[in-house]
Amino acid sequence: MSKFSRRTFMAGVGAGLALACGPAQAADWPQRPVTVVVPQAAGNSPDVLCRIITDKLSRALGQQFIVENRAGAANVVGMQSVARATNDGYTFVFATSAALVTNPYTIKSLSYNPIKDFVPIAMVAKSHHVLLVNPKVKANNLAELIALEKQAPGSLSVAVDGPRNISGLIAQAINKDAGTKMVLVPYNTISNAVQDSISGRTAVTIQSASVVEPFIKDGSLRPIAVAGNQRIASLPDVPAISETLKSVELQGWFMIMAPAGTPAAIVETMSKAVAKAIAEPDVLERAPTLGFEMEKGENVTSAGAKAFLAAQYAYTGQVLKELGIEPN
Repeated sequence: MSKFSRRTFMAGVGAGLALACGPAQAADWPQRPVTVVVPQAAGNSPDVLCRIITDKLSRALGQQFIVENRAGAANVVGMQSVARATNDGYTFVFATSAALVTNPYTIKSLSYNPIKDFVPIAMVAKSHHVLLVNPKVKANNLAELIALEKQAPGSLSVAVDGPRNISGLIAQAINKDAGTKMVLVPYNTISNAVQDSISGRTAVTIQSASVVEPFIKDGSLRPIAVAGNQRIASLPDVPAISETLKSVELQGWFMIMAPAGTPAAIVETMSKAVAKAIAEPDVLERAPTLGFEMEKGENVTSAGAKAFLAAQYAYTGQVLKELGIEPN
């Protein structure tokens, strides 16, 4: 056999082995522990939910799923680490809506691309934000709050987690659509924002339902509307903001994603495992106490999650453009 023929033969054997090994590796996945990055601090509600899901995945897939918290820079640290990770099915990210559809429009020169650098595994949950007032505020619903504010424009302050975060965007959208001039007061910590609203330093606050649940129960804060386009199970008598202002439908949500190029077979296996995990009775029971509504239906599939992401990406961009928010 000539040298050329020998090289050609060996190249063909190598290519055949590569093709043979690829599907086998995907079929045998996982063969070692899997890391799921949470781009937020340990102990908060998204972190707790992720750990509940990964515990289910560990049992279902026979390998340990390890949660790794990489908080910092508005989710950028964790997202960037996964975008640059090896796409072999052993690294995933529990991504927030802020990381996927808000950061691209608010952070100049973002170090990752939420569409090109990741492949969606499954949409797992939506989070509920609540508009609350100090009990001394004479408003029992959003319409009354709007009317009260218009009597003295700029007299009401609203505690938010930042003008470019979900609560700040909701507050700005309300101002724009209602024609109000509530003053946004940004806080570095949620606890300070809540305490200032309880004490009356700020009249209004917008917070995750899980954070303010105890304060609603003891009467320290009064809920008057929930974000999104429908009421939530934990507060069935509180109207959605969209019942008063139809265009205000901003909402937080969470999606599990993998680095782009992760083998399709692994994506499919992981997607099915996540769908089963989040549909288990104990997960469905626990989720509302953390302020979440578990997803179901088409969005739990990889294709459905991809379509949902594309729609939310476009919608959020439109909202931020209307609000005049530009990247910095």
